[in-house]
Amino acid sequence: MKRSSETTAKATAAGSDKYQRILDAAIEVIAEKGFFHSRVSEIADRAGVADGTIYLYFKNKDELLMAAIDSAFHGFIGRARTELSKVADPREKLRKMAFLHLQALGSNRNMAIVFQTELRHSAKFLAQFSHSLLVEYFDLIKGVLREGQEAGVFRAELPVKIAVNCFFGAVDEMVTSWILSDRDRDYPLSNLADVIVDILLKGMETSAKHGS
Repeated sequence: MKRSSETTAKATAAGSDKYQRILDAAIEVIAEKGFFHSRVSEIADRAGVADGTIYLYFKNKDELLMAAIDSAFHGFIGRARTELSKVADPREKLRKMAFLHLQALGSNRNMAIVFQTELRHSAKFLAQFSHSLLVEYFDLIKGVLREGQEAGVFRAELPVKIAVNCFFGAVDEMVTSWILSDRDRDYPLSNLADVIVDILLKGMETSAKHGS
């Protein structure tokens, strides 16, 4: 009964403004100082709450970071599913997915830094992200590629698993290059979506589709 009460209380808290402020503050502080140099007290101060308030929601800084990433990622996936459902052409679905990915991180530099650098610094965090959240992303792209194969748009022999990794890798690398480059910082990252997908499509479309 006690565990059930605690779970219910945390679920209720997760929808509160204070909870979201803590998640946003964690991303800001960790992006600025790095995970290992960020203190819970700094995150609390940035969120405008007492230090102890954070521990009402999270056991430690590790759990706080993963909660922030989980919240952002599920928000992105939810929007992606909604937007993809409005598009029929598998090729346009890939364009839309690339655009949404780049737009989401391009509009929040702090989140991009945490995703591209801090998440990768820890084998534990990366494994946790890959085994749960990233699987959902990959499954979404796999579905689009299989739609394209069934429609005769993409090559039937296309190795879907490898193609998914190529798609994610291309988009992911552009985000990394963007956050590391001072010159490209003000460039709209989402503008690269069409270029990336155009390059990838030439390796996925049937020969009849591109005249080769």
